[in-house]
Amino acid sequence: MAKVNYTKALKKEYEDLFKNCEIKSSKFDEVDDLCTNILNNKLRYENVVADLKIPWYVVAVIHNMESSQKFDRHLHNGDSLEYRTTHIPANRPANGTPPFTWEQSAKDALKYRKLHKIDNWDLTRTLYEIEGYNGWGYRLYHPHVLSPYLWSYSNNYISGKYIADGTWSNSAKSRQCGAAILLRRLEELGEISFEKSIDKPIFVYATGVVLYGEDLQRFVNKFDGISVRVDGWPGQKTSDAVKKLFGFYLKGDPRV
Repeated sequence: MAKVNYTKALKKEYEDLFKNCEIKSSKFDEVDDLCTNILNNKLRYENVVADLKIPWYVVAVIHNMESSQKFDRHLHNGDSLEYRTTHIPANRPANGTPPFTWEQSAKDALKYRKLHKIDNWDLTRTLYEIEGYNGWGYRLYHPHVLSPYLWSYSNNYISGKYIADGTWSNSAKSRQCGAAILLRRLEELGEISFEKSIDKPIFVYATGVVLYGEDLQRFVNKFDGISVRVDGWPGQKTSDAVKKLFGFYLKGDPRV
């Protein structure tokens, strides 16, 4: 299958989709359970990528997508570790004798996909590589549907999926939590962070005009009892408003 290039436009799309992504409330408990299981096996994920320079959580969410977090399945595609893979990619691992350990197979899958050669695992590159792991069929042939491999269980996905290799259905709905949703929840839980990967500043206590400071001031002004000047300078009054609404001062406030 043809590959989708990693462009500035695609990076911006991933960034916007992740920023505006909301997990469906009906799926909260299920997503939390999946994340709990992932965290319970964090050490195992960390060990398998210790010499590969791949974030542990990338392996974790792929493991969920391909094998439902089962450690008796190939990371390549969910086939049984008792044999070499039979589905695409077939006959993996090429070396060794089955049955394979999960670690043997996982390392082979990651190297087969050349993920160990990626030197920048920021948010957008992470989403790009995970979507590519599943294949580019959605973008190439059904661009009206965002890949459920990433976005299922969120406001970014409604319906449409491959129900078999090469077989498409517009009405079929994914019943599996998307990888981006797991990453989003792990970030919400404070277990991972993509803060440095998004080229936008966070709101900070200002000693001068701050980009997006006016947006913050307009937002806090929407609440009763709060009135701050919209000047792009989130100083003491803006920080007081944030404290009133959220229980903490802006980062950099000398009172913190």
